[in-house]
Amino acid sequence: MDTISNKFHTIAVILIIIFCFALTPVTLQNDTYYTIKIGEYIMENGITGIDPFSWHDGLSYTFPHWAYDVLMYKIYDIGGFNLIYFSTVFFSCILGVCIYMVNVKLNKNKFISFVVTLGAMYFLRDYIAARAQLITFILFILEIYFIERFLQSRKKRYAVYLILASIVIANLHSAVWPFFFVLFLPYIGEYIIYYLANLPKYILGIEKKLLQKKIEKTQISQEETEILQAKINRYNAQTEKRNKNAYKIILQKNPATLWLIGILIVCILVGFLTPLGTTPYTYLIKTMQGNTTQNINEHLPLTLYDNLEFMAVIIIFLAILIFTDTKIQLKDLFFLGGLLFLAFMSRRQISMFILIGNVILVRMIEIFLNKYDKQICTKIEKDITTTFGKIAVSVIIVFISLQIIKPKMDDSIVNSNSYPVEASEYILENIELENMRLFNEYNYGSYLLFKGIPVFIDSRADLYTPEFNEGVNIFSDFLNISNIGTYYEDKFEEYGITHIIIYKNAKLNMFLSRDENYLQLYSDDSFCIYERLTNNGKDVL
Repeated sequence: MDTISNKFHTIAVILIIIFCFALTPVTLQNDTYYTIKIGEYIMENGITGIDPFSWHDGLSYTFPHWAYDVLMYKIYDIGGFNLIYFSTVFFSCILGVCIYMVNVKLNKNKFISFVVTLGAMYFLRDYIAARAQLITFILFILEIYFIERFLQSRKKRYAVYLILASIVIANLHSAVWPFFFVLFLPYIGEYIIYYLANLPKYILGIEKKLLQKKIEKTQISQEETEILQAKINRYNAQTEKRNKNAYKIILQKNPATLWLIGILIVCILVGFLTPLGTTPYTYLIKTMQGNTTQNINEHLPLTLYDNLEFMAVIIIFLAILIFTDTKIQLKDLFFLGGLLFLAFMSRRQISMFILIGNVILVRMIEIFLNKYDKQICTKIEKDITTTFGKIAVSVIIVFISLQIIKPKMDDSIVNSNSYPVEASEYILENIELENMRLFNEYNYGSYLLFKGIPVFIDSRADLYTPEFNEGVNIFSDFLNISNIGTYYEDKFEEYGITHIIIYKNAKLNMFLSRDENYLQLYSDDSFCIYERLTNNGKDVL
């Protein structure tokens, strides 16, 4: 049986790696460009606390994922964009294998873990990119494993792993560091609910001890004590029956949760083990206070109609819970409810629902199957490890992977339709950067600063808000200018804009192309560059 198990593991891991390779996009996202440039800046200057890439004077920058920035710069310095791509493939494969292994370790069912892992990675495909989140996904799924293994075994090494993971996330991606502690809450919540549900039992126990003391002082009869003991026995029997025949929710006691609370406190305190000061504690709070989350697509509230795949995931969970007698652990119910709430608040959190929810789904499916045929998955695993089984499964996964890869075969690492590749070269060759105050759009500002061109704004949206730089409203001004919510000329005069680079299909371009005060210097299939002829040279904010 061990031989079959090892063979299945080998096949599963290889096929997961192939699938993850197919899912990894070739084209880089905008955040990758500023990540590389910031990493280079940190290596040369350290963490200065000042933004060096915008032409706005004196903007403070918190460097919230400095360690990841340095890592990406090192990779780029060695092998350029191609190595950046292969590093993304590597981390994608590590994530897939980690999801599979965590499911196997916690739920013991290899076949279900394999199938659900493939599904989870498919649903996470839009989040696979050269961004810090890819590594934090790996750490979050490992965090679940460390917590559950600690609660099962109380081995100190899992506590150490959790503390180290907290330190790494605080330095790699401090914006999501608070989520590290959210994953502790379902376990603590279950512990509290258990004791609240059993409060009458503890009250009876205290009453028994008081009566026992009175008996010792001959103040009460033995008969009264026996009556109380009978009451306790009846309560225990009722509790045991209730837990055994629980309709849906399994409530478990784990005394090690008290130690887990202590570990949580330590993990919170190690947030100071960064060169960023209090940034891990304040970054998310400041971000939520600003208006960037209401205007960036990935932060907008979820609409199920626009995300049918996620609707299907929710339906799967509901179908198992409603139409079968499958029970669910209270902590898992807390996870599903909390993560679903976060997903509806911000569609970006769909990724966390999929990442953590797949572990719960495997557990629920295993409970369901064990009621009907405990050996069914073992039989399937045995069939897959045969020569025919290995060939059949491999052909299926490779075929699906090829269908995923095929549309990306002609993709370039840098998409010249989304990023001003040729336009930035024109700027570098024809415009004096020292005397230029360029207005650019949000989505490609990172590419411009990567090329060494000072920007008006880039995808580090929080940098341009008053929550991070008092008195600064650059992000809001950009939105108003781009949406024609304000007269662009007034704002351009206020900022002293000298040049504008803009998408050809942007609303603003329709006005600039007809405005005699703007001279078109450059045009390609996607971008235009204008010189503002009426610039008064006013100081920037």
